[in-house]
Amino acid sequence: MQQVHMIINREPAEVTVDPRESLLDVLRERLDLTGTKKGCDHGQCGACTVHRDGRRVLSCLMMAVQADGAEVTTIEGLGGADGTLHPMQEAFVTHDALQCGYCTPGQIMSAVACLAEGHARDDAQIREYMSGNLCRCAAYEGIVAAVREVAGR
Repeated sequence: MQQVHMIINREPAEVTVDPRESLLDVLRERLDLTGTKKGCDHGQCGACTVHRDGRRVLSCLMMAVQADGAEVTTIEGLGGADGTLHPMQEAFVTHDALQCGYCTPGQIMSAVACLAEGHARDDAQIREYMSGNLCRCAAYEGIVAAVREVAGR
């Protein structure tokens, strides 16, 4: 077992983990942050996307010990401390960029990273950057519209 220290959603956290545990499993099973979804558990669907030190990562592929000393943001920590929604969350609602909602947390976390990393100049670039996040309900047009709206602000 190994001690891991992180800042999770602006709060310090310390957790003892098995070195083989994924960040996804630690977030969901030990820290009760269930907004991050387990989709494929192979890094192919994007449902588990979180930010580590401001960059998007697939938490199913990252061992929790790799996040030692890092700042991790999940969908639960994206909005304001007072519960206000992040502009991207608002845009997803406005543009009906979700249907069943299972992929939505990962989609939103990737969309925020898309903007932060400067990959939202046009629809083709947004689609390319977001292509690692799958949506079974095919809400892709709404997702692109939401990213485009926030990019235009």
